[in-house]
Amino acid sequence: MILIVRGVKIPMALKQLDSNSFEEIIYDNGEACLVLFSRKSCHVCKEVGPMVEDLAPKYSGKFGFYYVDVEENMTLFQRFSLKGVPQILFFKDGEYQGKLSGNVEEEVLEEKIAEIQA
Repeated sequence: MILIVRGVKIPMALKQLDSNSFEEIIYDNGEACLVLFSRKSCHVCKEVGPMVEDLAPKYSGKFGFYYVDVEENMTLFQRFSLKGVPQILFFKDGEYQGKLSGNVEEEVLEEKIAEIQA
């Protein structure tokens, strides 16, 4: 499902995180996952967000897919010293595993997911 707000698609298959849920899900649960840092007004995010969302069902139960709206959660964006969006951060066992930036191709994203799962 996609929610459209002011003409912008918001990824709904991705669970949206805030500072509190980020700590619990990413660090405490230790699930292998990705977190898409995006904002509604970003044109590149409008391409990357739906692509990430489309991949989520393929990895259901094996890899977590999450979303942070940087306009609503600037502290998370700043915590990782990110510069620009979209940024896709990867975590496993509560530890940062790397990131992909900008207009990422689906093949590159799937390769990174496979690397994290290995």
